Amino acid sequence: MKARIAASVLLAAGLLVGTAGCNLVAPQATTKHYDASDGVSANLDGVDVRNALVITEDGELGNLVVTFVNTTTESAKVTVQYESDGSKETETVTLDPSSSTPFGLPDGEQITLVDMGAQPGALLPVYFQSGQSEGKQLLVPVLDASLPEYADLVPTAPSK
Repeated sequence: MKARIAASVLLAAGLLVGTAGCNLVAPQATTKHYDASDGVSANLDGVDVRNALVITEDGELGNLVVTFVNTTTESAKVTVQYESDGSKETETVTLDPSSSTPFGLPDGEQITLVDMGAQPGALLPVYFQSGQSEGKQLLVPVLDASLPEYADLVPTAPSK
């Protein structure tokens, strides 16, 4: 009788360990943050940069496609800086409080990068800064419009 109880307990323990074994040895993939699309992301002081990428046809004129999420209850300014023809170019945008603001969409506001010198397939260093944070430099993917989802994101020449 004792052997039967011991065998049952041993079998139950084996089943329990066997069915939960993956979590004992391997880390859970759903707990790791990753960028689910082609762009890159970062968290700044009160502003989150989401899915940043550049669309270009010629490698000189680019459309920065990005969404800024202002997590504060006050307006926020975001500075975007990149290298243009050997010098630093800076664009600043203002975000409404507690908002998500996309840039680079067909009917929306664009951040146009001029003389960026980065062909499709390259990674363009772009510096993002908000509030009192030090800011972060991201290596933003440069893509062309060969994929249908990017066809209407090709930049238009900036007005002077």
